[in-house]
Amino acid sequence: MSVNLLDKYNVPAPRYTSYPTVPYWQKEPPDERTWIAAVQEAFEHSKELSLYIHLPFCERLCTYCGCNKRITRNHAVEGPYVDALLQEWELYLRILPAKPVVREIHLGGGTPTFFAPAQLQRLLRGILDTVSVSDRYEFGFEAHPNSTTAEHLHVLYDLGFRRLSIGVQDLDPDILALINRVQTTEQLAQLTNLARQIGYTSINYDLIFGLPRQQPHHIRRNVEWVRTWRPERLAFYSYAHVPWIKPSQRAYSEDDLPKGKAKRALYELGRQLLEEAGYAEIGMDHFALPTDSLYRAMERGTLHRNFMGYTPIYTSLTIGLGTSAISDTWTAFMQNEKRVEDWQRRVRAGRFAIMRGHLLSWDDLVLRRHILNLMCHMETSWHDRTDQNVALFAGLARVEELISDGLVRIEETSTGGRLVVTPKGRPFLRNVCLALDAHYWRHQPQGQLFSQVI
Repeated sequence: MSVNLLDKYNVPAPRYTSYPTVPYWQKEPPDERTWIAAVQEAFEHSKELSLYIHLPFCERLCTYCGCNKRITRNHAVEGPYVDALLQEWELYLRILPAKPVVREIHLGGGTPTFFAPAQLQRLLRGILDTVSVSDRYEFGFEAHPNSTTAEHLHVLYDLGFRRLSIGVQDLDPDILALINRVQTTEQLAQLTNLARQIGYTSINYDLIFGLPRQQPHHIRRNVEWVRTWRPERLAFYSYAHVPWIKPSQRAYSEDDLPKGKAKRALYELGRQLLEEAGYAEIGMDHFALPTDSLYRAMERGTLHRNFMGYTPIYTSLTIGLGTSAISDTWTAFMQNEKRVEDWQRRVRAGRFAIMRGHLLSWDDLVLRRHILNLMCHMETSWHDRTDQNVALFAGLARVEELISDGLVRIEETSTGGRLVVTPKGRPFLRNVCLALDAHYWRHQPQGQLFSQVI
């Protein structure tokens, strides 16, 4: 890859898990009445919904982590938190006109397995007893090798979970010590093996490239581990260095971080080795075996991306439960209060814990569709009769330089046109989406806001 292209396009840019991105949401969040109306409208479109449940507690701080979490060893917090989650779910049940059909549940964190199996069972049973479950459901959870027990696996399996995502990050003990993550390869192997024995059919490994002092030999070792254990999916994330948002990332020297060409070379090496091992690149920073539903969704053109990452499932309504969780009705976003105490206080008072949100304009909806297409399918198309949108064509005018550099091409079609990301342009997918981002270009950030593209 040209060093000049890396230098030119290695700028701060969003990861586009949503559009508009969170920093560009409206200053005033929607009120409860407006939010309820958006939820009900999405539910009228389809009674199927997805649930994201945020479980924020961790016993130790992994210093690389950008998630919203609460560090504590006090497990007495579990019961009150589960109580509040069930109260929040009850708020949604009251406004839905019929019994919901759950298509997807994802437990994220924090560390979901911080919670005792009995507490997770109480939480999920309290939800599942109030819904129907789709015949095509997928339930998954994030598993820390240091806290996930056989009882966790059995309890969640009995509740319908068949997917788990294991936070590997890197295998090297020195790197793990730098980022304050305590786990061993023996724990990883034991957790993977036990999950398979119980009957889990889709295991994901989270790996990160660009960690402090990470070198090509670390990537080779990590992929060799993958070849041995054959997880069905992989998230091979770029480390996002945002110490102005997450001060814990100042725990190590920035001089230890691979940057620019060196960092991208780690990804290219990992991608090459993973493809040689039979994995296919999915969207941005994800891989899957051909037998996995994520790969099949890519082949069918039904791959979706949301705040949980890439998924084979799209529902018009995603409800986020728990502190900082984000809900999505397609026409509106809402994020819960980030502080545990603030969220619990609002929910216990019988109120939705709205911290911020955004009602999408017509321009937002048009651009959201095109940016989502790019993130999932590496292309998007428009129809001259129905897509005459000023914001879209202003964005297309901004891709001229990307075209000159061979990163994208625009093709005429019988009905309109198509924007296609070239193989050369895949590393710069975020730049392509940035060109279409009307909010960004109207209000370019004056300080540090996003992580670097590379």
